Amino acid sequence: MSIDEYDDGRTWYDTAQICLNGHSVNQSSKSSPEFSSSFCRKCGAPTITSCPACKGEIRGYLHMPNVFGFGEDEIPAHCHACGKPYPWTEERIKAARELTDELEGLTAEEKQQLKQSIDDIVADTPRTSLAATRFKRLAAKAGRVAAEGFKEILIGVLSETAKKMIYPGP
Repeated sequence: MSIDEYDDGRTWYDTAQICLNGHSVNQSSKSSPEFSSSFCRKCGAPTITSCPACKGEIRGYLHMPNVFGFGEDEIPAHCHACGKPYPWTEERIKAARELTDELEGLTAEEKQQLKQSIDDIVADTPRTSLAATRFKRLAAKAGRVAAEGFKEILIGVLSETAKKMIYPGP
C-alpha cells in the first residue's frame, strides 16, 4: 500500500501527556499509548492529558498526511480551549514571584513592578513589550544570579515576543 492510498486527507492534533512540572511524557498519547506513563520519569510528578480547568485535551503531535516528523515537543503554557495557564505555567509564575521576594537591591516598588510584569511576559498581550523591557531592566538591576534564576524558571513559559526581547540570541 502506498502512502497516497493510506492518506485519508486528515490533519489532527494528538493528545499530549505532560507532567505537572511541565516535562513532556508522550506527545502522541492517543496514537501511541504504549509510551504513556502515570508519572514523569524525570521528576516523578503525576501526568495529565487534559486541562484541569476545562478538561480540554492538551494538544500534542500534529499529524499531517504525507508529512513526517512535523510535530514538536513544545510544551504549551496555556490551554487552547479555555486560555487558562496549565499547572506548570502557574507554578513557574509562582516561583518567579517568590524569587522576586528574595531579591536584594530592589525597592519594594520595583519588586512589585517585577511581579506585575510576569503575567504579561508569559502571554502575548498588548503589554508584553513594555513588561519585557521592565522585566529585563529590573532583573539586571537585581544581578546576574537573579537574572539566571529567572531564566531557569521562566524560559519554558515565556511568550515568543518576551523571549526574544529578554533573552535575544543566535
